[in-house]
Amino acid sequence: MKTDPLSRSAYSHFRTITTRWMDNDAYGHVNNVVYYSWFDTAVNHYLIEAGALDVEYSPVIGLVVETHCNYFSPLSFPQQIHAGLRVASLGNSSVRYEVGLFGAEADLTAAHGHFVHVYVDRQTRRPAALPTQLRAALTPLLINP
Repeated sequence: MKTDPLSRSAYSHFRTITTRWMDNDAYGHVNNVVYYSWFDTAVNHYLIEAGALDVEYSPVIGLVVETHCNYFSPLSFPQQIHAGLRVASLGNSSVRYEVGLFGAEADLTAAHGHFVHVYVDRQTRRPAALPTQLRAALTPLLINP
């Protein structure tokens, strides 16, 4: 399915990420696997700052069950990346996060994609309802509330 780059206005929250020397591959641009790491960083940093995730002690945790990324233009070291974050769907025990990656001055995504977290009980790994604090933190990021 063909998709086009998205503008910054499509996202409601941003995180700045600094590229590292090791992010570049032999072709002189950031390797594709790094983009997924940035998706994870943008989402989890937001959740930690919002008080919705304690990496060590939260009784309910999100496990990634689906990912996807579309690439439009290269990013490379040294460069500041702005990761835009939004939530496409908020279910009983799952969330579809969408992340757009922008070069520091660019208005269109160099890449964008999504991943789906299924929230589970930390101990049993069985699906669990989204905690109230998590739902409250994600609601402002919903595309269509």
